[in-house]
Amino acid sequence: MSFDVNAIREDFPILKQTIGKYPLIYLDNGATTQKPQVVIDKITNYYTNENANIHRGVHFLSQQATTAYERARTIIQKHINAKQSYECIFTKGTTDSINLVAHSFGKLLEKGDEIIISALEHHSNIVPWQFLVEEKGIQLKVIPMNDMGDIDINAYQKLLSNKTKLVSITHVSNSLGTINPIKEMIKMAHKVGAYFLVDAAQSLQHFKVDVQELDCDFMAFSGHKIFGPTGVGILYGKEELLNMLPPYQGGGDMIKTVTFEKTTYNVLPHKFEAGTPNIVGGIGLGAAFEWLSQLDLEAVKYYENELLTYATNQIKEIKDVKIYGEAQHKSSVLSFLIKDMHPYDIGTLLNQQGVAVRTGHHCTQPIMDFYGIPGTIRASFSLYNTKNDIDLFIKALKRAVTMLS
Repeated sequence: MSFDVNAIREDFPILKQTIGKYPLIYLDNGATTQKPQVVIDKITNYYTNENANIHRGVHFLSQQATTAYERARTIIQKHINAKQSYECIFTKGTTDSINLVAHSFGKLLEKGDEIIISALEHHSNIVPWQFLVEEKGIQLKVIPMNDMGDIDINAYQKLLSNKTKLVSITHVSNSLGTINPIKEMIKMAHKVGAYFLVDAAQSLQHFKVDVQELDCDFMAFSGHKIFGPTGVGILYGKEELLNMLPPYQGGGDMIKTVTFEKTTYNVLPHKFEAGTPNIVGGIGLGAAFEWLSQLDLEAVKYYENELLTYATNQIKEIKDVKIYGEAQHKSSVLSFLIKDMHPYDIGTLLNQQGVAVRTGHHCTQPIMDFYGIPGTIRASFSLYNTKNDIDLFIKALKRAVTMLS
């Protein structure tokens, strides 16, 4: 395994800036990652040299843009090892992808059908299913978690039944860093005839994810958390399942024929991509995955685990610190509180020293309710972070604690 963090950092121009007199220490990667120069250049090139609407255009620019957009889809397909490129649907991001499944798959559900989620879910993997509870009378079941931040697999087994139609689970918890045993959970769901959606918003940027190896039915993720642009993401779905589902939205490009009496729908992926898409976002996301695919992802995973262990050991030396989320299998997230100090106050004082962290409930209020806290301070790491970043973060944190004591 080979990994040169200094070479990686050279790809990210934003990391060279300062916040006042302090170097930027960016530890808010769980919210969004920074962008390598190749992604920025790809976006600039599109608007400079290729800007046109895609599909059906016979002129040069439209054909150039279409080629670039569809090439991006193929790059993403190969990275996640989907069988076909048209199994990768461009969306606005993870939230949009989950809502697409909730809307389209939800049309096939009946009163009394059951969907299973877990106590670790982001709000975007809770609320869309609650809409179906209200609209169709489905039952929403929740797998409980323990104090360490692991979900209860035995409880999951008991929740599964022939009434279970879909299980939708986060691969990695955005607030606690827990890596769920997704492959095992998918097998368990399939045994009762249920489909499985993986929320991969927090996993693909940290390690290799292969949809065929997992055998997941759907997978959702966002570009902006994987070194790509905001406002774009992917819903992967198995071909036969996507063909079975009704469209999410109506409009241009998702149709084959339209009359005032009847409309017939287009083939995949266009059936789920109504209207002019985020063309530059898709092209930029393709560039991000092309950049990521050139790295040794096993080395990335090992390096980030080293960072997490180093940061965890350092922060435990601070008096009255409590870490939330100590699962055996974790990825790149350190959530904590310090005695009675408010997370926002700590975050503000860290910011004044150039350190960017996230404070609050991280769109996982049920997790915070479980622990009986309003929120946490979350430092989340990426492949361009260093042990020096962590040293400066800990130094700034100790200073903030002293000021608030």
